[in-house]
Amino acid sequence: MFTLKVDNEIELQLFQQHHALRLFRLVDENREHLREWMPWVDSMNSAYQFESIIPVWLSQFAENSGYNVGILYKGDLVGSIGLHQIDWHNRMTSIGYYLSKNAEGHGIMTRSVRSMLNYAFFTLGLNRVEIRCGVKNKKSQAIPERLGLVKEGIIRDGEQLYGHFHDLFVYGMLARDWNKRIPY
Repeated sequence: MFTLKVDNEIELQLFQQHHALRLFRLVDENREHLREWMPWVDSMNSAYQFESIIPVWLSQFAENSGYNVGILYKGDLVGSIGLHQIDWHNRMTSIGYYLSKNAEGHGIMTRSVRSMLNYAFFTLGLNRVEIRCGVKNKKSQAIPERLGLVKEGIIRDGEQLYGHFHDLFVYGMLARDWNKRIPY
């Protein structure tokens, strides 16, 4: 099983079937918090739905086309982060993430994203990583800004969110710029 140790408090662990109930509970307990920016929350109403999607995520991992991992903070599942749709021809991907309400404010997501960037650039050899955030989602924007990603532009009506479209900021980091940062 793929596990990425971030530090003494945080571990990123590839979702397996036995995580389905824990993942459902995490989403269910944070439904209102996550719903503001995650368009899929309302459609996830049972652990069975996660039991159905986890094999898709495992196939993506096996095919080396992306993956979703759980964020474990002091052993508790507090969120998720993933590399979405790795484009090997152009050596690029995007990072998506979410965190439970009670886990905010501990630097968990910043440390997790930093670790994913290190993995994407140094282990996978990718050249570019993007993060897309709602233009009104200040908490999500703080992560790429704190890590020095460049705000490259706006995708107008970039995502549909419960019956309306909203704009997304696109942040990008290139391997050559990340290497200069000594991001450890």
